[in-house]
Amino acid sequence: MPSPDALIASLPLGATQVGARLAQSLTAPLGKPEMGADALHRLVLDQLDDDQAQDVVTIPLEGKSSIADHMVIASGRSTRQVAAMAQKLAEKIKQAGFGHARVEGLPAADWVLIDAGDVVIHLFRPEVRSFYNLERMWSFEGTEAASGRA
Repeated sequence: MPSPDALIASLPLGATQVGARLAQSLTAPLGKPEMGADALHRLVLDQLDDDQAQDVVTIPLEGKSSIADHMVIASGRSTRQVAAMAQKLAEKIKQAGFGHARVEGLPAADWVLIDAGDVVIHLFRPEVRSFYNLERMWSFEGTEAASGRA
């Protein structure tokens, strides 16, 4: 297989951009989509930060559970804030091209679960969060939940 530079040099002048994209795709690691779990995770953390979520915690699940690569747990100050964060987050995930996220628990908004595939998000009112204590339940021996942005 010719090198990417040789491939680009052999193309007519107007096809250089196409050649550059082709060369990049030939040398890119296999199985690494542009919009993977890490991009989705970053989008979730950014949106929760914008919505002033409290006590945001990320628990890495990759290689430990098949349900997702990341679990994000955050609190809102009230049911109204929890519901608003959940709705905005589901919309942002869809707009960014990650597909439709399933949302459970929205009517009561004490605990809202958003399943976005590679990232699962739990949004709580503080009292409900402390009662269920998911961070402790999902902590794995030898690892700690990563507080803040991971």
